[in-house]
Amino acid sequence: MAESTRLVDLVSARIDRALDEQRDRLAAISPDLVSFDTFARDLLSGGKRFRALFCYWGWQSVAGRSGSFDPLSEGSRQTTAEAIVTAAAALEIFHAAALVHDDIMDRSDTRRGRPAAHRRFESLHAESSWVGDRALYGTNAALLLGDGLLSLSDAVFDEALALLDPVRARIVRQEFHTMRLEVTAGQYLDIHEETAWPTVDDAEQLVRAQRVIVFKSAKYSVEAPLLIGALIAGASESQLDGLRSFGLPLGVAYQLRDDVLGVFGDPEVTGKPAGDDLREGKRTVLVATARKALPVGARQLLDELLGDPDLDDDQVQMLRATLTDSGALSAVERSIDRHVQRAKAALDAAPLTPSAREQLASLADTVSRRSA
Repeated sequence: MAESTRLVDLVSARIDRALDEQRDRLAAISPDLVSFDTFARDLLSGGKRFRALFCYWGWQSVAGRSGSFDPLSEGSRQTTAEAIVTAAAALEIFHAAALVHDDIMDRSDTRRGRPAAHRRFESLHAESSWVGDRALYGTNAALLLGDGLLSLSDAVFDEALALLDPVRARIVRQEFHTMRLEVTAGQYLDIHEETAWPTVDDAEQLVRAQRVIVFKSAKYSVEAPLLIGALIAGASESQLDGLRSFGLPLGVAYQLRDDVLGVFGDPEVTGKPAGDDLREGKRTVLVATARKALPVGARQLLDELLGDPDLDDDQVQMLRATLTDSGALSAVERSIDRHVQRAKAALDAAPLTPSAREQLASLADTVSRRSA
């Protein structure tokens, strides 16, 4: 745990340094860009740093040494250790960019207990007595903030690659490209399912919801960070296969937990309103599982209410009861358990360092049992 804590501290410091450098460049352009720096810092100051941790332990699973050696301790820093911290920071910045864009698409009002970026820009417009449509300004400004964070992520990732030999750097860069393509495709499929579902056969909806999970979150949140870390360490194909076999099912469990929290989570803990996914009309595995079990009348009512941004607390509670009474919630909880067990079994069989296997198993429990 101490090693993971040190990693999080180092990654946070690396993010701060990147933001400091960007702030100076923005200040040289115009003082009107101060909100870009402020809102980016606020967003990146929070979070659980799961992607950074998976990246680091993917690296340690290949490059780690036995005993008490700590590559992050003072006096033992290596070039590849510096590369992994920098790459992990880039992944966290990329995640922040994705959150900004995700909140726009989902019309979310909050993120981690604060107003979402587009709402903050909207408020800035109103407080400054500027002319024009403040909601449009908020959306456009947040889109550009997300784009700026994507650019910053790429720049920081390039700094990590510069610490590697050119051949290895190209391989790592390709994995980063693959991750970005897949999460973009998954995000599109997510919004596509929210509108296209009436044209899809009921029998296909669960399979389509599962596909969204894989590409929107599972690969991007767990599998890709693991592989990027392992590739920086020079992983063999068998080691990469072992990490894939661990990372994908765990990534599915991660997103299934997220889907449960999006409906049943405590707003004081999640930082988002209760039942947010219901108002956004998310066609999740939880919803698809319920639809398969519900009689026609109840299924039609679920379809009618899901996606209504004006759902009141009583309607949210009714939908929660429907998802629970249909057996969907229990089924998803069982699926989370199965995916975690499958991931751990793959981890046990993988040719990885014992200390990293232990830490990854612990992370599996953390991400699948989290409350936020």
